[in-house]
Amino acid sequence: MSDIFNTSIIFKSSIFATPVYGPTTIGNMLWFFIILVLAVIIAKIVSLNLNRFLKDRVRKNDLNLITKAAYWLIFSIGFLTALPNLHVDLSGILVAGGIVGIIIGFAAQSVVANLISGIFLIFEQPLKIGDNVLIEDTLIIVEDIRIFSTIGKTFEGIYVRIPNEKIFTTTITNYVANTARRFEYAVEIRYQDDAARAIQIIEALIEDEPFCLKKPGPSVFVDELAADGVIIKTRIWAPSEVWWDIRTTMLWKIKCALEKDGMEIPFPQRTIWVNLDDGDSTPKKTIPERNHVAEVRIHTCKPSHPALEKSHPNSITAYNGPDESDKE
Repeated sequence: MSDIFNTSIIFKSSIFATPVYGPTTIGNMLWFFIILVLAVIIAKIVSLNLNRFLKDRVRKNDLNLITKAAYWLIFSIGFLTALPNLHVDLSGILVAGGIVGIIIGFAAQSVVANLISGIFLIFEQPLKIGDNVLIEDTLIIVEDIRIFSTIGKTFEGIYVRIPNEKIFTTTITNYVANTARRFEYAVEIRYQDDAARAIQIIEALIEDEPFCLKKPGPSVFVDELAADGVIIKTRIWAPSEVWWDIRTTMLWKIKCALEKDGMEIPFPQRTIWVNLDDGDSTPKKTIPERNHVAEVRIHTCKPSHPALEKSHPNSITAYNGPDESDKE
C-alpha cells in the first residue's frame, strides 16, 4: 500500500506535472507509454499461447494470420485506452471509425461471416483433416481447414471449396468421428434352404474376421419372409478406418460360403393357375376350317405375273372387247 502511495506521489511531483504541449504533461506521456508497453506484453503472451494451442490444428499460414490478428487487436485496444492521456479528443475519431466500420461491415459481410465461422470451427472441431464428412449433399474427405473456407476432395478426385459460413450453419454428418461404424446386408435364400444353417455359416465367418467387432457385437436373424425367399438380416460393426474394406470383403465371403454349402440366391418366381374345369360356362372360340374349293377359286382368279401368263395352265386372259373379225 505504501509503494502505491509513493508511486502516486512521484507522478504528482512537479517534474511529471510539467506541461509538454497544451495540457499534456510528462506524467501523461509516461502513462501513455506504460499502457502501450503493457498492451504489447499482453499481446505477445496471447499470440504465443494461441500459436502453441493451434499448432497441430491449423495450417501454418492460417496460424500466422490468427496470431497476428490477435496481436494487433490487443495492441489497438491498448492504444485507444492510452490515447486519452495525451488529451486527444476521440469523439470525432470514434464517429468516423463507426461510419467506416458500418460501410466495411456491409461490404464485407460474407467475408466477416466466413472468418468468424472459421474461428468457431477451429475451436469447436466438428470435423478434422482426413475425416469423411457429408456437408448437405456433398460427400468429401477433408483436406484442409482454412480461415475463410474448407477444402475437401470427393471420391471421384474432385477438389471442392466450401465457405466456412455454410459449414457452420448446416448439418454435418461425420462418418469417422465415432471409432466404430455399423453396416448391414439383406441376404436372401430359397425357401427350401435351411435358414438356421445359413445363420450359422454367416456367424462363423464373422467370428473368423478379426476386424469384425465383438463389442458392439454382430446380429444375424431372419428378418422377412419375402415373395421369392427368406431374407436374413446381417448387421456387423467394424472400425471406422477399415469400414469400407470390411463391408465389401464380408459380402463376398458370405456369398461364396453359402454357395459352397449348396444354397442359392432365389430368382423371382410366379405361380400361374389355369382353370380346366368342365363346368366353365364361358363360350369357347372356334376357328372355322379352311374351304379348299374357295381357296382354289381365289388362287385361280388371282392375276398372275405377265411373264407367266402363257405358261400357266389356269391363267385368265383379260377381255378387252371384240376384235375386228368378230365385228364382221
